[in-house]
Amino acid sequence: MVSSYRVQGATGEWEVVIGLEVHAQVTSRAKLFSGASTEFGAEPNAQVSLVDAAMPGMLPVPNRECIVQAVRTGMALQAQINTWSRFDRKNYFYADLPQGYQISQLYHPIVGEGLIEILLDDKDESSAKQVGIERIHLEQDAGKMLHDQHPSFSYVDLNRSGVALMEIVSKPDMRSPEEAGAYVRKLRSILRYVGSCDGNMEQGSMRADVNVSVRRPGEPLGTRTETKNVNSVRFIMAAIEYEASRQVDVLESGGKVVQETRLFDPDRVETRSLRSKEEAHDYRYFPDPDLLPIQLSDAFLDECRGSLPELPDAKRHRYETELGLSAYNASVLTAEVETARWFERLLTATGKAGPEIGRAASNWVISDLFGALNRLGKTITTSPVSPEQGAELLALVADGTLSGTLAKQVFEIMLETGEGPGTIVEERGLKQTSDTDAIEAVIAGVLEANAEKVAQYRSGKDKLFGFFVGQTMKAMQGKANPAVVNDLLKKALS
Repeated sequence: MVSSYRVQGATGEWEVVIGLEVHAQVTSRAKLFSGASTEFGAEPNAQVSLVDAAMPGMLPVPNRECIVQAVRTGMALQAQINTWSRFDRKNYFYADLPQGYQISQLYHPIVGEGLIEILLDDKDESSAKQVGIERIHLEQDAGKMLHDQHPSFSYVDLNRSGVALMEIVSKPDMRSPEEAGAYVRKLRSILRYVGSCDGNMEQGSMRADVNVSVRRPGEPLGTRTETKNVNSVRFIMAAIEYEASRQVDVLESGGKVVQETRLFDPDRVETRSLRSKEEAHDYRYFPDPDLLPIQLSDAFLDECRGSLPELPDAKRHRYETELGLSAYNASVLTAEVETARWFERLLTATGKAGPEIGRAASNWVISDLFGALNRLGKTITTSPVSPEQGAELLALVADGTLSGTLAKQVFEIMLETGEGPGTIVEERGLKQTSDTDAIEAVIAGVLEANAEKVAQYRSGKDKLFGFFVGQTMKAMQGKANPAVVNDLLKKALS
């Protein structure tokens, strides 16, 4: 699907070309080349080894788990896995980089080309678009400068120094802020399914460098800028929109776009120039002499491949084909790994399989459960109702113990108390009744009290039937079986 997004300038339409470099912190208890902890939230400089601090004579030792996670991520993105890769030194000097260089992979990355399929509309599979992956390489993170700790000095926290990052570089295939947002959400979802990154953008464990250029439709690529370290999907989209409009204004006023690095200001919703864009030769890359190349065996690759879970696209397809779910329901339930796991537990607890239970369960989760969680300010992982309790509630509806109305009442009590639905039904007398004698007696009272409407119904006003159903259900406090009420009313009114 070709995006129709255009920037409207004073002299006509401009097309936006977008590429993203996503830095994803690798899920590992230790750093890329040292045994120091990677736990978030520690006191400054509490998680720094002699290697991280670049003490003389300290040598890096690669963390096998980080290599495993990078390879598994590449496989999940249908990418080429390079069985031979190498680490390089990227030389630059800054206070939060104690070695004076970053260990990265410029020339021979561990993962080559792959792709991600995004959906621009969850309800329409024809909105699918493929975004190419250029490469994934492993590298160290730098430390962090603290500018608000002292009125005159800046401090350095090296807790992040040496933390393993995967830099996932897309091809310049995106053409709108919406496509870029869909790409980042899909990439985050895949990383969380795989378990190679927690995707917590607010903690800095996933952030993006946003490359933007503009051109007249059909013309060659324009000069791009790179906006660094944008840490939310909303900000990524806002940075693209602002930067594209800024570049159009520059070009239409007769200026030239300068290739440079920029920063995004979320308070002003604008980008600002940081420095001129460096090229690879500016960093004086060369192979790291302390590290041997990485060579991956077939057994290692088989191990990584065998550890992959069912990924979101495959799970979505299975939900549509085996459970008969709509494209929208399947997309919603597979977008986040926690939601998919909760739903899988719910299905397992029902003890049933197939479209009937699948559709009933998915509709309940998306409508009732999600609505309640939004109202309560909770997520699926903090839900006061467990998947097993949800399955029990669905079973009580399926076997006629509860009507839809009673089920909603029971569900509200479950949310408030955490009790199981069976206990609530028994202790509070909320069981649906199909006792025909009791229902017939209530119907007789309703018809007697509304004799005028009975006459109107019998004279042809069929829509009044719903009124009689409502009055009967109200008189029985919602406990009557609706199907039985309908049958007995038809007989009584005939």
